[in-house]
Amino acid sequence: MKPIARLTRVPLRVVWHHEALNFTRWLAENLDLLSELTGLHLLLVQTEAAAGDFAVDILAEDENGNQVVIENQLDRTDHDHLGKLITYMSNHDAKTAIWITSQPRPEHEKAVHWLNETLPDDTSFYLLQVEAVRIDDSPPAPLFTVIAGPSAESRRIGEQRKELAHHHILCQEFWQGLLTKAKQKSTVFANISPSKGQWVSAGAGKSGVTWAYVVLMDHARVELYIDTLEVDKNKRYFDALLKHKNEIEASFGAPLEWQRLDQKRASRIAYLIHGHGGLPDQENWDALQDAMIDAMARLEAALKTHFARL
Repeated sequence: MKPIARLTRVPLRVVWHHEALNFTRWLAENLDLLSELTGLHLLLVQTEAAAGDFAVDILAEDENGNQVVIENQLDRTDHDHLGKLITYMSNHDAKTAIWITSQPRPEHEKAVHWLNETLPDDTSFYLLQVEAVRIDDSPPAPLFTVIAGPSAESRRIGEQRKELAHHHILCQEFWQGLLTKAKQKSTVFANISPSKGQWVSAGAGKSGVTWAYVVLMDHARVELYIDTLEVDKNKRYFDALLKHKNEIEASFGAPLEWQRLDQKRASRIAYLIHGHGGLPDQENWDALQDAMIDAMARLEAALKTHFARL
């Protein structure tokens, strides 16, 4: 059997006594190691490149001429270096940041993942761990590992977050318009603030029972939502109202959706509004909001007397 060598780790300070004088200078001459790891073709621009009152350890350039900032830390990651990297990126208008450390903290790894999900698609942030190893009595050699970096998954998550943020903005704008109009006709929603979700609700006079406006992607609805946290009470309320279905619908002026929801705790009585689009159709918002407010007024009037008897 052939002999098998033993891989051992060497303390970084044994290999590079001083971070700036030894490690940074050595790395500036060996950027090809980072190129192999990141897929970026890195060319040295300058070490200790000024960024206002600060200086980035290494300023490099990728194959497209974009600036790359590299910050070295032979100790455990800290907030100071993370803040410096963001400062360096902004001052040098860099598209890529590379943070090299001996001990990446989980909190900073998570922060770098978040940055890659949030930053523009042409901007990347890498967190690399550096170690020194030797095989038996060989000279020590650097070992770099990517702890966090850009990926197709991080870009996908980033796009989802942007879409969600846009969705929340749309919802708030929609409810702002609807609630402003609704206050002119009823006091039920007078003290309700715009939501970033797809519904807003107001108390109906009994604990756990609410009036609700709901807007979806292709339609909307108004409803009486019954959820007292007690299944039996919810179903009793619903059944009591259901006994007057014909009278309630005649008063409302159209058929309603009677959803007992036997597999769930809550129940609802709703009216679906079609023909005016939904949340994405901003050009139809006025008509949709008017239809929802009108439907809510009729739903309140139709249910009010029967609901008071519960």
